[in-house]
Amino acid sequence: MQIGVNSTVPAQNLLVFQTKRASFKCRKSPLNSLSTESTRKHLSNLEKLLQKTNQTDSDQVTKPLTNGSISIKRKGLLEGLKLWDIKPEMKAAEEMSPSHLNRLQRLLSKTMEYSPRNNLGSRWREYHGCNDWSGLLDPLDENLRREVVRYGEFVQAAYHGFHSNPAMPVDEAPLPRHVALPDRSYKVTKSLYATSSVGLPKWVDDMAPNLGWMTQRSSWIGFVAVCDDRREIQRMGRRDIVIALRGTATCLEWTENFRAQLVRIPGSDDSNQRVECGFLSLHETRGAHVPSLAESVVQEVQRLIEMYKGETLSITITGHSLGAALSLLVADEISSCAPHVPPVAVFSFGGPRVGNKSFVQRLNKKNVKVLRIVNNQDLITRVPGVFIGDNNSWAYTHVGTELRVDTKMSPYLKPDADIACCHDLEAYLHLVDGFSSSNCPFRSNAKRSLVKLVNEQKSNVKQLYTHKALSLNLDRDRLNVPIPSCLPSPSR
Repeated sequence: MQIGVNSTVPAQNLLVFQTKRASFKCRKSPLNSLSTESTRKHLSNLEKLLQKTNQTDSDQVTKPLTNGSISIKRKGLLEGLKLWDIKPEMKAAEEMSPSHLNRLQRLLSKTMEYSPRNNLGSRWREYHGCNDWSGLLDPLDENLRREVVRYGEFVQAAYHGFHSNPAMPVDEAPLPRHVALPDRSYKVTKSLYATSSVGLPKWVDDMAPNLGWMTQRSSWIGFVAVCDDRREIQRMGRRDIVIALRGTATCLEWTENFRAQLVRIPGSDDSNQRVECGFLSLHETRGAHVPSLAESVVQEVQRLIEMYKGETLSITITGHSLGAALSLLVADEISSCAPHVPPVAVFSFGGPRVGNKSFVQRLNKKNVKVLRIVNNQDLITRVPGVFIGDNNSWAYTHVGTELRVDTKMSPYLKPDADIACCHDLEAYLHLVDGFSSSNCPFRSNAKRSLVKLVNEQKSNVKQLYTHKALSLNLDRDRLNVPIPSCLPSPSR
């Protein structure tokens, strides 16, 4: 039967109808693209499946089927057909909308984007933790999110500064070191070194002379930087002093990490105040040609307080892993190093426990504010634990307020990502940048580039996104870690 188009369609709609009718063409079946051999295989599988289930099907005709049985039957049918053996790409035909592809392409570019840089002048103490970040964490305040990510990038600069030149001179003091900062409004004023109280036998260096930096007792661990830009000082409401500390990198630092017994804090009037032995060792031990970490930070903070006397100041200490643990000891040290010490806050990423309950009370009494950024899947944040009984003197306790993120909430990372990924600093910054609230764990408008994450954690990124990265012609050469655009900042 034919339809008279001209007689049934108004003249003004005729052109539209004919245009749409042109698209009403029979489309080629996907099975037609298969080879004859593959078609035979498909039909053979179908025939075997029908023969196998023929008796079962005839019995089930007279019986009502539950939803569960229907589901099982359909599953068995699909498994029996084994379509993925014939055309594997039909197994997971996940596609993205054009807008999603455009957004992914932007996130995989080298262009770094940040949350809005708003004026913090009237509320800077609140963002610095004067109220323990009450009302700012769930949902996560956009200004606080940006501050947390920014301090995390200072720690990344500490990692980069170490790995670009890990060796220490043996017979003389180290030369001034240059650090490329992520924020041009800050300048580095002091290099910091940590020294282990234990050493490895000389024959270890003889066997692996090219890895001498792995066994050296003293190593560059971070820096002190101060905001030196008037407009940024006005925006933040104060001049900020940052102390950034990297995580574990050398063999002797790992050795100190495992010295987990609690020991008394030197000079403390309370014998119950205890911290981990290895962390305290790295904090207090002097090197052959460098002062201890404790001495360095105290001297530099005292100098900066005197230099900027009369100005509104803040001290922010930030670290990852071992650096997060040492941040607490540094905060404890400098909180009483001068008569009028500026407000002290710690932003720590993936930090282990450091001391007992009495140590926590000690920091609280000194008004040290601590924001711990913790990944649910990060095992490092759960150690060390309780060693002897339930006595508070021998039980480790976490310090401060907690901002908890979760690897499983990222749409880009695999839910079973390995331990290294769950503890990785870039993964932490990715999760913080995406975190919105406990009810909406990952915001759709997250801005942080995925380049560094894919480069460092490719095996833990969902295959859909690594495949799309390749389809977007974003090869490995373009997925290198972006180099900071600012000039190196000389340190003292």
